[in-house]
Amino acid sequence: MNLPNKLTIGRMIAVPFFIAAYLLGYFPAALVIFCAASFTDYLDGNIARKRGLVTNFGKIMDPLADKILVYSALCLFIESGIIKAWMLILILAREFVVAGMRTVAASEGTVLAAGMSGKIKTVLQMVAVILFIFALCLTDAKPTVMMVANVVFYASLVMTVYSGAEYVWKNRSVFSM
Repeated sequence: MNLPNKLTIGRMIAVPFFIAAYLLGYFPAALVIFCAASFTDYLDGNIARKRGLVTNFGKIMDPLADKILVYSALCLFIESGIIKAWMLILILAREFVVAGMRTVAASEGTVLAAGMSGKIKTVLQMVAVILFIFALCLTDAKPTVMMVANVVFYASLVMTVYSGAEYVWKNRSVFSM
């Protein structure tokens, strides 16, 4: 197994530790774990492309690891009252539509590539999560950081809708397969 794939697996292994730290109220530890896991997303992609180590495992598991990490945090935020459930439902609906389209295309031997807007969505989600957890670590600047986190998160929601619509439009031929 190559290094990028090990980093992807490491990101998935980090999720239960992140969840435990968050639920136990160890927000600085949760923040460090989430940041480190998020950084592996950047690393594994760069290493895979730079060294020619792109694999089918990585193509499938890397975005899945991102989703497990980010959506775990969003579930925790719903429980904590930081975000509303409809926000996660919107995000999940987009992901199910995209996953469904990819599955139909794959059954026909076609691979649907991710677009840049989807990558921007993921980065905005990760940054928002980091800011939300950082705010939980603070006392004095907490309202300000929480406000910035909300702005970034709402931007991620806009990108969720946009990237989903763009993906459906660019790949609408899937509906006639």
